[in-house]
Amino acid sequence: MTDSLIFISFHSGSCGNCYYLGDGRKGIIIDAGVSLRRLKKFLGDRGMTYDSFGTVLITHCHLDHIRHLGSFCKKLLKPVYTTPKIHGALADHTFTRDHIGSCRKMAELGVWTEVLPGVKVRPFEVEHDANQTVGYAVDFEGYRFVIMTDLGRVSDEAIELSRTASTVVIESNYDVDQLMTGPYTPELKKRILEDSGHLSNDDCALALKRIAHDGLKNVFLCHRSHNNNTEKLAYNCSKTALREVGRDDVVLRVLPRDYPSQEFILC
Repeated sequence: MTDSLIFISFHSGSCGNCYYLGDGRKGIIIDAGVSLRRLKKFLGDRGMTYDSFGTVLITHCHLDHIRHLGSFCKKLLKPVYTTPKIHGALADHTFTRDHIGSCRKMAELGVWTEVLPGVKVRPFEVEHDANQTVGYAVDFEGYRFVIMTDLGRVSDEAIELSRTASTVVIESNYDVDQLMTGPYTPELKKRILEDSGHLSNDDCALALKRIAHDGLKNVFLCHRSHNNNTEKLAYNCSKTALREVGRDDVVLRVLPRDYPSQEFILC
């Protein structure tokens, strides 16, 4: 356990999504796509417990992000922050409706909300084919962090918030050539390619060129497709973009899909 600010990806992909940001004593979980049993093990392997986080943020209601949220609410009774629109969907969802009620906490779009002492979050809307999908800007005792996963394009608001952050987590889901020549049906390919689908390596790289600023230290590429991408393709595309804008010094990593990452010390 450390007093430094750390980031861990427990899962990042269609198999499940769950992330930790905190200092080992207090922190937040972003999305609930892993079971409590696995989360307990993942935290325990790093000298932490359920007490190492105090709240949960939800990005949207697709199952790979909320599959275990009902159990989180029932057994941990941690506050769950997201927008009123997403909470409305959670209240109706088979996997969450029985237990989300007492844990509901609202975070309005465009508004900074304190979710823990010294920790504020600001949700921003992104395009994806859920009832609503958000990314989050997080201010953790003065350290700025932005995460956006599952989005078809990167909005100007997302760029502006990312340009205030030291660490950005952004989707780099697919390589266009692999997607188009792969086994997916035409309908599924069309869904992925749309602005409400997922973010390609190329579009992620273009966004990073706009995001790059003097204070940017870390970029993590998340939600990589198993069938339509490789770690090398995703990394090389974004690395080239950062190099082209003179930011080859930014630490760039591709997050693993279906197992925990290492513990990244952000500051």
